[in-house]
Amino acid sequence: MNHIIHDSVKLGENVQIGYFSVVGENVVLGDNVSIGNNVTIHEGTIIDAGVTISDNCVIGRWPKPAKASTVKVDADLAPLSIGEGTTIGANTVLYRGSTIGKEVMVGDLASIREKCTIGDRAVVGRGVAVENQVKIGAKTKIQTNSYITAYTTIEEEVFIAPTVTTTNDNFMGRTKERFQFVKGATIKRGARVGGASVLLPGVTIEEESFIAAGALVNRDTEKAKVYIGVPARVLRDVPDREKLDQQDK
Repeated sequence: MNHIIHDSVKLGENVQIGYFSVVGENVVLGDNVSIGNNVTIHEGTIIDAGVTISDNCVIGRWPKPAKASTVKVDADLAPLSIGEGTTIGANTVLYRGSTIGKEVMVGDLASIREKCTIGDRAVVGRGVAVENQVKIGAKTKIQTNSYITAYTTIEEEVFIAPTVTTTNDNFMGRTKERFQFVKGATIKRGARVGGASVLLPGVTIEEESFIAAGALVNRDTEKAKVYIGVPARVLRDVPDREKLDQQDK
């Protein structure tokens, strides 16, 4: 036997499972699911039809934070759910308690923590880290090595360029006071955030805002404005031809 499948697993038609993979108790695999080599799928995970999971992935694992961590594990975390037609790249780690939509692309070496929601047709690029309790809207693209901190909300059709950093704690781990203020950014529909930008805790990036590469955003932006610099300041308006509502015309 070149893989281990628990007797309780529900297998759809035409499921392919590679060498040395382990599929745990009460996992559901839909029709035409493809599982690579050396993949571990933890208890209860639900994988819809047409999903591809590449080699060396860990799917649906329980979180186990450090003793000093402020994150508390919910004993009632729902199983991880992966929507129809989604592709999971090699060496990714996906945690229990999250929901990944249809036709999502999760790149190699990415990580998505617990209690996250990823909308349909979103892209989570290579090496992206998505921390716990993050919401990512449909058709949003997050590119290589970006860091999406806990308690961040990203709406639909947002573009996040490579190595963007979001933050959520102005106290950087000191004083109990920080717990009531911890909050990531809110990035609204159609916003674009350039490479290596930094978003400080709790800022709102308004619809159609354009954040230039390397900017540091320390306050809420205005809708459809271009921001540059450290700290970020308004440069000009976003041209009408670049807005989402003009892209299908």
